Amino acid sequence: MAHGPANSGDLHKGLKQRHLTMIAIGGVIGAGLFVGSGAIIGEVGPAAFLTYAITGVLIVMVMRMLGEMAVANPSTGSFADYARQSLGGWAGFSVGWLYWYFWVIVVGFEAVAGAGILQRWLPDVPLWLMALVLMVLMTATNLFSVASYGEFEYWFAGVKVATIMVFIGLGALFVLGLWPGRDLDFSNLTEHGGLFPNGVGALFSGIVIVIFSMVGAEIATIAAAESDEPERGIVRATNSVVLRISVFFVGSIFLLATILPWNSTRLGGSPYVAAMEEMGIPAAAEIMNAVVLTAVLSCLNSGLYTASRMLFVLAARHEAPGRMLRISKRGVPAWAILSSSVIGFLCVIAAYVSPDTVFLFLLNSSGAIILFVYLLITLSQLRMRPTIPPERLRVKMWLYPVLTLLTAAAIVAILVQMFVREGTRSQLLLSLLAWALVLVAYAVRRKVIGDAHLTDDGVAAETRADRWMHEHGAVVDAEVDAAVGEGRLDPRVIRRMDEEGYPNEAP
Repeated sequence: MAHGPANSGDLHKGLKQRHLTMIAIGGVIGAGLFVGSGAIIGEVGPAAFLTYAITGVLIVMVMRMLGEMAVANPSTGSFADYARQSLGGWAGFSVGWLYWYFWVIVVGFEAVAGAGILQRWLPDVPLWLMALVLMVLMTATNLFSVASYGEFEYWFAGVKVATIMVFIGLGALFVLGLWPGRDLDFSNLTEHGGLFPNGVGALFSGIVIVIFSMVGAEIATIAAAESDEPERGIVRATNSVVLRISVFFVGSIFLLATILPWNSTRLGGSPYVAAMEEMGIPAAAEIMNAVVLTAVLSCLNSGLYTASRMLFVLAARHEAPGRMLRISKRGVPAWAILSSSVIGFLCVIAAYVSPDTVFLFLLNSSGAIILFVYLLITLSQLRMRPTIPPERLRVKMWLYPVLTLLTAAAIVAILVQMFVREGTRSQLLLSLLAWALVLVAYAVRRKVIGDAHLTDDGVAAETRADRWMHEHGAVVDAEVDAAVGEGRLDPRVIRRMDEEGYPNEAP
């Protein structure tokens, strides 16, 4: 769908295919992999790589469904638009605001994490000041142009990818006995209690934590709308996600569990540092601290980008202040970027002033939100698939609807497990509270403003708009609000309507 009245301006299509490729590759590699994977190995045992593999299958399913919808209809609103079209206004409103909330909390958290890493080298500089510097740097990057965001993310992701590939290469030499002074040795997989020292059930209990370390693959479908070839970018991102997860997550975790015993206390801090020290690599801690800082900055950069685009789309749907539609001369939604940045820095202040109450509440209240979003993506694809013309199904979800239903059931099972686990129960309950507040806001908005597109005329206009867009492609998107008389269409759409005809009026 298009994103607002014509006077809001157009987002510049400044992302190149290499940007999209690296965003897709590096989007799933966050600081959680470099730092948090040791806790998963300690909880599951040497078979932790299987937990990552199972979780990876779930992410692949969600990405495949999202890819199907995004190729048929590229949109900056991405899954918020698809939820709105398939499930109704409440779903689009929920996905948009929940996803925005998730990422602005992530922005604040990553700024604090990045400042914490910098304090290792600059111990006398206050944490809040370094967090502010990081926020300002990434905000300026996003404000400059979408190309600058893409360029920063290209190099940030490149560092993460290169680090993992080098680690996998060196780790493979180490365990295969091709390392100086080493013999072939896989004993750590079977000693110390075997492959499943804590039982097979531990494989699935770890999914609750692992899934959050893989969040970010879906950003490529949002970013693709600001490229010259959105369909190509989305297809490449969704098709490569299997290889990325298999290599970066499953492969590296397998090597970690092979190089060090699963119950080693050295895995508690940074498992990659511990493994590199075991291999005798000098300055391992400093190298990995620099890489983790890069991962944090990458997440902060992408978080601001994603939150601002979602806020932009919400404003285009009259579900956020209209000022968020303002496009700068550089073709970026400046007000949406600044607003998301301010909220992110308020989270930093909360971490400084009240780390154990306010900041902890914010973190917990966003803990299960990404699972809610993924669940709504699966339900959207379930409803949307029959409505997509065959010629636009260039990417198809496998074994529809069986795998779609199984994926939805798996997400529900993870949410149930979050409730059962004492350590994650508060995250689920507070996230449900956040969703409930969003739904209340939607109900109030609907009562006060109303929904023109829910009238008989509006539904008819939306149906005709959707049919026309599918017939003519998604290079430009017809806006439902304009179809029912609430705004002007993009001039390119008007020109195409004049040339090829578009049923603006009811028959």
